[in-house]
Amino acid sequence: MAKAQPREIDLLGNPIEYEVRHSADANEPRIDVDIHGVTVVVPESEDVRPLRLLKENAAWVVDQRRKYDSYREQVPDRTFEAGACFPFLGQDRELVIESCRKHEVDEDSIRLRKSAVEQSSVKQVLENFYRSRARDYLTDRTDHYAERMGVEYEKLELRNQRTRWGSCSTGGTISLNWRLIMAPPDVIGYLVVHELAHLTEQHHGREFWQFVGEHVPDYKEKAEWLEQNSAKLVFSEEDV
Repeated sequence: MAKAQPREIDLLGNPIEYEVRHSADANEPRIDVDIHGVTVVVPESEDVRPLRLLKENAAWVVDQRRKYDSYREQVPDRTFEAGACFPFLGQDRELVIESCRKHEVDEDSIRLRKSAVEQSSVKQVLENFYRSRARDYLTDRTDHYAERMGVEYEKLELRNQRTRWGSCSTGGTISLNWRLIMAPPDVIGYLVVHELAHLTEQHHGREFWQFVGEHVPDYKEKAEWLEQNSAKLVFSEEDV
């Protein structure tokens, strides 16, 4: 994606900051709104006027922006030190730093190797731990659902997307945010199914949601959880 440039527009009397991003992964123009802000995503091959798109969806954008402004207040004030709690697969676990051969996670804690922390920092080692576990877990889930859904994807990429949890390119690349490893397994499953469904239905029409619903019947609840709890999946203040 091309680097986004911040801009501002007045929508229904509300000053709204937004970014425009041209993406090779986008199949159609769209507006993304989350706790990070408003982003107009434009396919590289299309000539789209972001201002017109925003104005046509002004009421929705303003409503979403207000909602996520309230979510921002829920962003955890994380401290990267032993004893702090961090979510892993939907459950808060205490951060333990100790002399051990490798990083581990159990029902109650995330245990980081002390020597690795001393050579770097708690924050960096924890992020590396998350990314490594996310790679293994998300690959497993993507393979699992792809087989169940009867679809084939080209490859899986882990990203730190600021405005999206996942995407599916026209070339068959599934991109998922590594921070999803902090979410509950059933929510992760929904996100994986959502992106894999785009391999068959490259839109969000009735057929798309029917396909998703065949594999995640309560997908609306999972999507709502992710929307309302996205602040809990913020890793550090740099993500906001």
